[in-house]
Parts: sequence; C-alpha cells; structure tokens
Amino acid sequence: MTIIDVPASRNYQVIVGSGLLSQAGNQVVPFCKGNTAAIVSDETVWGLCGSTLEASLKAAGLHVIYYTFPAGEASKNGENYLKILNFLAKNKLTRSDVLVALGGGVTGDLTGFVAATYLRGIAYVQIPTSLLSMVDSSVGGKTAIDLPAGKNLAGAFYQPSLVLCDMDALSTLPQEIFRDGCGEIIKYGVLYDKALFDKLLTEGFSFDREAVIARCVELKRNVVAEDEFDTGARQKLNLGHTIGHGIEAQSHFTVSHGEAVATGMAIVARAGEKAGITSGDTVCAIHEILEKFGFPLNTGYSSHQLFTSALSDKKRSGGTVNLVVPREIGDCILLPTPIEQLQSFIEAGLA
Repeated sequence: MTIIDVPASRNYQVIVGSGLLSQAGNQVVPFCKGNTAAIVSDETVWGLCGSTLEASLKAAGLHVIYYTFPAGEASKNGENYLKILNFLAKNKLTRSDVLVALGGGVTGDLTGFVAATYLRGIAYVQIPTSLLSMVDSSVGGKTAIDLPAGKNLAGAFYQPSLVLCDMDALSTLPQEIFRDGCGEIIKYGVLYDKALFDKLLTEGFSFDREAVIARCVELKRNVVAEDEFDTGARQKLNLGHTIGHGIEAQSHFTVSHGEAVATGMAIVARAGEKAGITSGDTVCAIHEILEKFGFPLNTGYSSHQLFTSALSDKKRSGGTVNLVVPREIGDCILLPTPIEQLQSFIEAGLA
C-alpha cells in the first residue's frame, strides 16, 4: 500500500493498494459527520463493485443511498447533474453527510461537481475504478460536466476528502479500457519523467501497476501543489488534450479519451518538430511507445474539424490557446498559439 499526501486548499490522502473497496467504510467514516453516505456510480460499475462498497459502508455504521446512471461520456451532462442534486435534496442529505464517487472519470467529474455545488459544498470521496481515473481525474480537484458546445465547460475546482485506488478494481476492466488509461500514464512520462517513459517502453502492459499509479499520482500531486487552480504550470497536464478533445468531439465520443489524448500527443509532437521545438528523436520515441500500446498515430479528421473544436476549448484565453509541446522526453513547454495560427499548426502535425 502507498499513501500520498496532497497539499491543496483541502489537504487529503490518495491511498493506492489492494482490498481497499471492502475497507472503504472505515476510511470514509471520518469524513461523514452525519450518518448518510450517498454513492454515485454508473450502472456498469455498480453491477461489478456496488454491493461490496455498500456493505462496507453499512458495516461502518453508515446509512447508504445510491444513484446510478447509464455508463459513458454522454451521461456527464446537465440533465444528470440536476437529477443527482434533486435526488440528494429528496433524501434530505445535509452538509454533514458525504458523497462517494464510485467509477471512472465520468463518475468522478460529475459527482465532484455535484459535491461542489450541493448546499454550497459537501464532502466527497473518490473511489476510481479505471486506470485513467486513478492516475489523473480523481486527483487534483477538477470537477465538471460537458455542455453541447464542448467538454468540461461547466465545473469547479473542488478537492475530494480522500481518494482510494483499489488495484483489484482494475481486474474488472476490459483490455481496451485499461489501455485507455495507459495513454494518460504515457503522458506523465513525456511531461516529467523519462525513467517512467523508458520503463513503459520496455515493459509495455506488464508494468507494476501499483508502483506506476503511485508515481503518476506523485507527479500530479507536485503540479497541483504548485498550481492548484490551473493558471500556470498545471496547464502542462493538457499535453495532447486540445487536439484530443477535438478528436473526441468530432467522433461524438466514440473515440475514447485516452486514445484521443495519445493521438493528440503524436500530432503535437510532429507539429512541434516542424516548428523547430521537438527533437526528431523525441517524435520517434513517442511514436514507438504509442505503437507499443496500440494507439493510432493519426486521425482521419481534418485540421479544420479539429480547429473548430479547439475554439470551444476551455484552455483558450481570448485569441490564444496554450498548447503543450514536448522538446525532449521529460521536458515540455507551454506554447501560446494565436487562434489564427492554430489550424496551420494542427495541419503540420497531421501531415
């Protein structure tokens, strides 16, 4: 078991290990001053893990209610957000009670935004069940829902009280969902840690899950401690995301987040090489590791389609989008790019 302290506007711990779901009740109780824990989960995860979590919370003396919704990015919307708020109000949850997000990134983002806004803020615990949510979305306090105009456009910075990453939950994941999380892990290597990158390149899918997840959480912890509200250094975590979100949107979310981000990294690296920023060896290394994990290096969407989606990207500031561009593995920069130059930059990466 690994415990990582996250210093933020609310300090909390991320616990990485096995068997945590069945022990969750004792971990959650300290954050519930009332007597009710409200679990939010998607229908697929609830069928796999819900009864274990519910039993653990009840054994710890908590009254348990739960709300489930259809799995998938399409559920991270205003309609479900309001439904959950009304569910909590109908069940008379108070600010002394606690929310528990059980699931992947969609569940964590949605539940976190509900927690930030219900009664102007209620404690919540993240129990991520996908690799992607363990290494990325459950840590750092970004909560959001999607709007028709774009992804994550309504949300709040709101830190959880606790994060429990149970390695056993990963055994329930289909291979393509596990691979999806590997896209974000590779991102951390490209951004900050050449040793992690080289380890993944050597070991492929056989990497030590607990060690790698803990390392990614440590790297994100360091960034959040420096820039909790995403005004500077934390923006680097968006490597591959501006183009990746465009791929997701153009595909109507049939392309997964991790795959889209992986492809976005390849595109921005090639564009960076043509702009004289990214070394040729770095482009080759990124191509090699993405191919090892089965990610596509390009997309069938045009530069105009991806540019159109980028205009709604939340990282846009006035007439500029901050792109994250690698120089070498472990060394990336923020590149403020005028909107009028963005399409040509994307086009350079597609060619």
